[in-house]
Amino acid sequence: MPRSVRVLGPAVLIAVALAATFIALAYGGGADEQLIQDPGPIARYGVPVAKLFVNLGAAGMIGALVLAVWALSPKRREFDVALDVAAASAAVMTVASAATGLFTFVLVTAVPFEASDAFGQKLGQFVTTIGLGQSWLITTLVAATVTVLCFAVRNHTALVFVTVLAVASLVPMAQQGHAAGAAGHSAAVTALGLHLAFVAMWLGGLLTIVLLKKELGPKRLPVVLARYSTVALICFIVVAISGYASAALRIGTWDQLTTQYGWLVLAKVAALVALGCFGAMYRRFLIGGMSRGDAARSTRNFWWIVVAELAFMGIASGVAAALARTATPVSEEPGDLARTPAEILTGSPLPPWPETFRFFTEWNPDLIWLLACGFGIFFYLAGVRRLRKRGDTWPVYRAVLWVAGLLLLAYITNGGINVYEQYLFSAHMLGHMGLTMAVPVLLVPGAPVTLAARAIRPRKDGSRGGREWILLAVHSKFASIIANPIVAAVLFAGSLWVFYYSPLFRWTMLDHIGHEWMVAHFLITGYLFVQSLIGIDPVPYRLPYPFRLVLLLGTMAFHAFFGLAIMTGTGLMLADWYGAMGWGTNALDDQQLGGGIAWSIGEIPTVALAITVAFQWSRSDEKESKRRDRHADRTGDAELEAYNARLAAIAERDRDTAG
Repeated sequence: MPRSVRVLGPAVLIAVALAATFIALAYGGGADEQLIQDPGPIARYGVPVAKLFVNLGAAGMIGALVLAVWALSPKRREFDVALDVAAASAAVMTVASAATGLFTFVLVTAVPFEASDAFGQKLGQFVTTIGLGQSWLITTLVAATVTVLCFAVRNHTALVFVTVLAVASLVPMAQQGHAAGAAGHSAAVTALGLHLAFVAMWLGGLLTIVLLKKELGPKRLPVVLARYSTVALICFIVVAISGYASAALRIGTWDQLTTQYGWLVLAKVAALVALGCFGAMYRRFLIGGMSRGDAARSTRNFWWIVVAELAFMGIASGVAAALARTATPVSEEPGDLARTPAEILTGSPLPPWPETFRFFTEWNPDLIWLLACGFGIFFYLAGVRRLRKRGDTWPVYRAVLWVAGLLLLAYITNGGINVYEQYLFSAHMLGHMGLTMAVPVLLVPGAPVTLAARAIRPRKDGSRGGREWILLAVHSKFASIIANPIVAAVLFAGSLWVFYYSPLFRWTMLDHIGHEWMVAHFLITGYLFVQSLIGIDPVPYRLPYPFRLVLLLGTMAFHAFFGLAIMTGTGLMLADWYGAMGWGTNALDDQQLGGGIAWSIGEIPTVALAITVAFQWSRSDEKESKRRDRHADRTGDAELEAYNARLAAIAERDRDTAG
């Protein structure tokens, strides 16, 4: 069997996935005949089957690219073969996406298939003017672009951007996951997007290892498998959490688990649990066995387990494709939420009135940042633990500040501020100040780059792991530009004006992707600015300490002027959003309160930064004095004696000249 696993594994995956799709469609009624304008069985079955191949193609594409970027060496043939797998998978996704768009058009419009100009015109109008059609057109075009790039690009660094583009191809599908006007749309989009991306990495990575069987060989396989196993464990955690969040939005209450949709969800959960057991099995027993004397037996057992794992992945993929066509217990159509202007604008039920304590008791989870903070804390503490196990030291205060910073970030992006920032400009500004000033002041002293460089084991086979990618990014030309203190200060202060006085502000309110971009932008610009002032991690250039204080004071004055401009302004920003809420608050007063927050709260981190810069300055002078004292002790004050001798010589020459 191991010789034929490259054929058997994908064949089992596709066969089981198709069988699971048809069984789940029959049970859940996802392909039942429609009572009004039934498009026919071709469209009813064509949509879920074509979407299944979209998912499988995306998995092969993303999984192979991630494996090439993270686990494989460009010096070996395995790298090129993985990119060929990615290109072939992207081609499958391209064709399947185009077919899904076609079947979706027929399913939605009930226009029968026919080779006529009228059919083509209607289809063209669907994919260019209707949101659902546009999403499938974009998916098709992006997948086609990735197909070409996987053949054309072989540079290791450039492949990172190809991988990002491949993951971005899932965004249109994620945005289809919940009706825009239905409650929980943003949370559903986030959960589905994470689910699709990490399932693709998990399934596609394993499938790529199967297809690379000949190139890896018995000695190389344990190395690549260990690296993939780490990725698979992260994927398992993210898939489980995002799957739970997505199912909770669509099922609603526990008693709805007994519905047809609920039973299909339980079947998918069972497959996920089985996959977790498979992962634990080969991570604990097989990888270690491959590295010991029983490598042949462990390798043979591994391939059997891989085929079984692909079968369960096929079950999960097939059920997922059918679930997309199965009626959910909680309606995904916009309901009777639009009772107030605020509910019309946000599409969500109103939270309780914003009493002060509500900012600490109300929660609106954002899975992207919740998971990012969780993994950030875990990997940081794991790095500290690794250093201490080998006898190295790491200051406790750095770990405390890092954890505190990520906990604060988790609160800002998931707590009461995230609940009320859609309704109140003041809450939005409070979150902005926290992201751009308070969180970086805590994170930067944690020195994550220095910790990673010391704790992560370097690669010696030409591949790039976490250490290599981090150091490459830090020492890149782009990083040298944006990390320059002047550039960082301009980005930090200038983005305030550009953001609030441009269409970007509206975009972040209306589009969930815009909101996520806003959080990332504020966090990064704040981090770069604080890093230029008090950072410990390596940067291409640092200003002398006096100039750091001048830069800090100048930037903060600019920042304070921005806050005062909002405080004294009489024009309402985003009037058709904050001014149309009708929530019983005066929007202009609230906006002026937001300006006061920008002016006043921003001063607290400024004082902390100024004190830190002054402290580092004094420490630097003290270290320089000690260095000179040690040098004098080693050389017997040779420099001082030479200096005195030179002065004496000058004085003697002056006397001779005068005489």
